[in-house]
Amino acid sequence: MDIEDVASRIKETAVLHGQFTLRSGRTSSYYIDKYLFSTRPDILRELGRLFTERIPEGTTRLAGAELGGIPLVTTACMSSGIPCIFIRNSRKEYGTSKQMEGQLEDGDSVVILEDVATTGGQAIEAASIIKEAGGTVSMIISVIDRLEGARENIEAEGIRFESLFTTRDLGLAGADD
Repeated sequence: MDIEDVASRIKETAVLHGQFTLRSGRTSSYYIDKYLFSTRPDILRELGRLFTERIPEGTTRLAGAELGGIPLVTTACMSSGIPCIFIRNSRKEYGTSKQMEGQLEDGDSVVILEDVATTGGQAIEAASIIKEAGGTVSMIISVIDRLEGARENIEAEGIRFESLFTTRDLGLAGADD
């Protein structure tokens, strides 16, 4: 599958139309249901390959935030051979009481993989957890950038941002204008 085919598959599989409230609190006339594309083996396999092509040399860990980032970071880990960590939305209250699962070493260079970036809030929160644990976040890569401030917010934190696709690539430019 080439990149245009992946975009087409995501659009046909996961773009819903209606009235939706996003994680950011904004409302939208469309919703990109990440679970509809991240549960399809053909799409997920290709996303792993596309992420791997963009991971900077020297990256020692990949990270994904609960819940949508977990399948993405898993497929990229398998494609790239780079170990991964999982970031929970909150510290678990049982067992080891961790908010981060997997092994992170001081000085690890981490790339966070994100599903749909609107404002970048969840990825920035995950970056903060990684930094507190001794890692550095070199980049955040999202599957889709909704073009609603994620890039600006993430780059304001001093972190490089890329996306595999934007809403323009999915034919959604101006859908909420």
